[in-house]
Amino acid sequence: MEIYLVRHTETVSEKGVCYGQTDVELRQPYIQQFKEIKDKLPKQALFYSSPLQRCTILANFISSSDYNVDKRLMEMDFGSWEMKKWDDIPSDEIDPWMKDFVNVKVSRGESFVELHNRVLTFIDEKLTDVQQPVVIVTHAGVIRSFLCKHMNLDLKDAFSNKVDFGQVIKIIV
Repeated sequence: MEIYLVRHTETVSEKGVCYGQTDVELRQPYIQQFKEIKDKLPKQALFYSSPLQRCTILANFISSSDYNVDKRLMEMDFGSWEMKKWDDIPSDEIDPWMKDFVNVKVSRGESFVELHNRVLTFIDEKLTDVQQPVVIVTHAGVIRSFLCKHMNLDLKDAFSNKVDFGQVIKIIV
């Protein structure tokens, strides 16, 4: 089975701001980039998207409105850090997370292992015994989680996978 992991395009969020499940808008113009992304994807596929607008707008464009929304494909919940500048997060909060982002839970948010467990339940429920190509429009954290599973990487090595805005990553399962 072919799985195409598609990261949304760039958002209007200022650089250096922490956002995960905040529903930020896409930076305009994006239609040309959407066309380039669509050209890299199969015409016939099963389409899934995170419910956040930065993904659904793209999913709607590439799938002609025929896609399934799944909350498990949302970016990591950064809780009390959402929409704060990374540099403004108190060191007593961010330092433990930076040392062990896999297991340390963000205040009122989640840890990377919790995100990964969401992704695993999605894979087990939606991608078992699927024969046709699958396109998943989602976020960098979710894509890194997929890649850790696919490549048998430790979660602590998730950031060794660079995931750019608008990038399409094809994996064969």
